Amino acid sequence: MRSAHTCALVMALCGCASSPPSQFYTLSAAAREVTPLARSEYAVVVGPATVPESVDRPQLVLRLSENRVTILEQARWAEPLASAIPEVIAGELARLLNSSRVMAYPQNPEGFDYQVLLQVLRFDSTLDDAATLEVVWTLRPSHGGEPAFGRMLVHERVDGAGYEALVAAHSRALRAVSAEIAATIRRRQDARILHS
Repeated sequence: MRSAHTCALVMALCGCASSPPSQFYTLSAAAREVTPLARSEYAVVVGPATVPESVDRPQLVLRLSENRVTILEQARWAEPLASAIPEVIAGELARLLNSSRVMAYPQNPEGFDYQVLLQVLRFDSTLDDAATLEVVWTLRPSHGGEPAFGRMLVHERVDGAGYEALVAAHSRALRAVSAEIAATIRRRQDARILHS
């Protein structure tokens, strides 16, 4: 009788125990700096973006080896990566181009000079090691002309321990991609002015 009572008490306690609370993480653009440069008139819409199905989920996915990953139930993205990535790149382009006319999809691209389409091929997260990002991007001009294409592989070392440092490394990797896109936009605009 006593063992049955003890067993019931243990089961009740196990039922009351809750799992650890989830932690939520966001990608981020660099803070905008006060600059003496005049604002530009670059008008850009960023997105849509596609991401690999293996990481297209609320949970962070850690790469353990070439053929093994683990899904973290208590470490989650605050928004889908397919939305967060264009938001970060739009924020970076606004800063790099010093323009207030850079928006993220689903903003209608009509009325913008360029649309940036993103295909994320790799979004690998290795805890306490590195974030690896591979992105194919297309810069589509709305005023006619040939689109520009780019492909970039970034391996960003983690600066610190834990999930927050890993997410910060992904944000820095996106900044590197954004810098390449911004440079392409400037070259396109300079060539356009030269030939106008």
